[in-house]
Amino acid sequence: MIYKAKFLSSFECISDAMPSNFSEVAFLGRSNVGKSSLINALCKQKNLAKSSSTPGKTQLINFFEVFCNKEKEKFNIYFIDLPGFGYAKVSKKTKEVWSKNLNEFLRLRTSIKLFILLIDSRHTNLEIDLNVSQYLQTILRNDQKILRVFTKSDKLNQSQKSKIKVNFKDAYLVSSANKEGLAELEKDIILKTLGF
Repeated sequence: MIYKAKFLSSFECISDAMPSNFSEVAFLGRSNVGKSSLINALCKQKNLAKSSSTPGKTQLINFFEVFCNKEKEKFNIYFIDLPGFGYAKVSKKTKEVWSKNLNEFLRLRTSIKLFILLIDSRHTNLEIDLNVSQYLQTILRNDQKILRVFTKSDKLNQSQKSKIKVNFKDAYLVSSANKEGLAELEKDIILKTLGF
């Protein structure tokens, strides 16, 4: 389980990023899907990753060192909070730079072992999410995995949750607000990142 985490640094592109000492988990999702809130909830800290009601607030690639233990064994991994795609109110040129930097980072950062694709559970079939899912499939290496995580599940009733589980067999339903699904997700992130 995760017992501690700390912010390390922020970068614009892979050429600036520090070398990796550990396996990495990359969090992707459209703006305002709850990436920062989920990272904070998993790491059991309120203000580790900066969350905002303003879409597109995360504009850099942010690294966090995450301290874990499993059956008396201690180890570290990196969480990477990536810029949200979609609704950020920035210029077309800035979006193009973000897109180029992200594409290079995701393709060339060999230490990423797990992609966490976040989807708002109230909007499960948006074209932008489908495009990102397809993109990840095209770059996925044999040593990498994707987890599809549906956020804000506290906004759904039981029938709506059941529908997601039927339509998306591998879905994780989570809520940073009421902690639903976080324990299972935390466990599987560690298992799949480290190959336990």
